[in-house]
Amino acid sequence: MSKCVSRRSVLQSGMAATLISSLPPMAFAEEFEYKPAVPGRPVPPKTSFDKTSTAEQVTAGMNLTGTTALVTGCNSGLGLETMRVLALRGAHVIGAARTTEKAEVACASVTGKTTPLVVELTDLPGIVVAADRVADMNIPIDMLILNAGIMAVPELHRANGVELQFAVNHLGHFLLENRLHDQVVAAKAGRVVVLSSGAHRWAPPEGIQFDNLSGDKGYEPREAYGQSKTANGLFSRELARRLADTSATSNSLHPGVIMTNLDRYMPPRDRDPNDPRFKSIPQGAATQCYVATSSDLDGVTGYYFSDCNPAMPNDNMQNDEMAARLWEVSEELVADYL
Repeated sequence: MSKCVSRRSVLQSGMAATLISSLPPMAFAEEFEYKPAVPGRPVPPKTSFDKTSTAEQVTAGMNLTGTTALVTGCNSGLGLETMRVLALRGAHVIGAARTTEKAEVACASVTGKTTPLVVELTDLPGIVVAADRVADMNIPIDMLILNAGIMAVPELHRANGVELQFAVNHLGHFLLENRLHDQVVAAKAGRVVVLSSGAHRWAPPEGIQFDNLSGDKGYEPREAYGQSKTANGLFSRELARRLADTSATSNSLHPGVIMTNLDRYMPPRDRDPNDPRFKSIPQGAATQCYVATSSDLDGVTGYYFSDCNPAMPNDNMQNDEMAARLWEVSEELVADYL
């Protein structure tokens, strides 16, 4: 109990953004004893980009014509900026949002080739319908950017038998990737980009509470968010292992602390737009655009990034046994839709 109280006292003191943004951008090969998800693959380099870099800057000079990206949560924040910049560089972007109207409005707001798609991440049958629609396009997916999410929901809610943040942030994306897996592998060098967060450190000490995925045995909003973000990282890591014999890759990332709809439940003191800890939306979208497009990351898989550089997650996010178990449990939870 005292540990829980301590966690809350830190978070409620306005230090949430500081905790999220505490990862230094250093190269694994030089600074970290990182356990590779796929031994023998290239190590990500340290770059000249940093927390001030924008999505346009990290993609400057790129010509993505002939490639296809799918971005979830395209209707606002980082998803919208990511779609805008990838389309600006010539990619065909399939913009996924919760409703037809949100997807269509978002796609119409950017310059370039876009296709709206409805993906409500708690609607498992709907995810199947969306994935089938993409399959009917008969095109490979070069970039699958799993961006959508919710954060720190104040009260316990469930979807598909599990706590809502776990359902949206992890389970819906898990099903979507599995349904689109063949199209990612069919690309010349398909990339799955999973938005985790530095807030994976908010998770309970065991990382994933497999005996409490429903929240029935207790619910703390930010701890549950941290668990879902740990799940994002573990999913990406296990996916990298499963993609090892293909040309496709999977990496996760921390986008930074950004004022978007994601933090609608944060207290006012953690939503001050003048706080120097916050990135702008163009800066927040930079890391996912970098990971999705940079030729410096050809063959790089199973890593975690922050500020457009490799970063060090905690031990739970490098736990291959936990990652494998999460995959198996996730498969069981969506078995009827795989």
